[in-house]
Amino acid sequence: MSQPITALVIMGVAGCGKSSVSQALCQLNGATPIEGDAFHPAANIEKMSAGIPLTDEDRAGWLDSLCQELRRAVAKGQRPVLTCSALKLRYRERLRSAVDGLGFVFLELTPEVAADRVAHRPGHFMPKTLIDSQFATLESPADEPLVLTLNAAQMDIDQLAHAARDWWCEQSVLVTS
Repeated sequence: MSQPITALVIMGVAGCGKSSVSQALCQLNGATPIEGDAFHPAANIEKMSAGIPLTDEDRAGWLDSLCQELRRAVAKGQRPVLTCSALKLRYRERLRSAVDGLGFVFLELTPEVAADRVAHRPGHFMPKTLIDSQFATLESPADEPLVLTLNAAQMDIDQLAHAARDWWCEQSVLVTS
């Protein structure tokens, strides 16, 4: 019997709605939001703001910080919902190593929709010019365990949050049954 999902990562490329879905999901089920962008060091934000894609090395310390924050939240008895692009399998595996029972909600959409959303998103450091690099880096999590894939272009934020909540609850029921 596997373990119930103790924490979630809302993942996907820039513009997929990670932060909005996380906020809505946390309001639905009393979970604790962790905004992954808030953990980027200034050098990463400067690089992305200048239209330069992050490397694996750039992301390493950021991922370590996210792992620490996930462990801290779970140790406090919280049900954290982390927003993180988690574009590569190795990034997701690193996050999985932080806490047992980590689930992922993959907000999938096309490069065209992502570019349009990012172009119309005020006040964010991620420019539209980095969308292609995000899709080039993305390794789909579709066949990995504890992953729910949702079409972020065909559902609104409320629908996405409800689908994520229902799946999270369903996974917990399946494990305890």
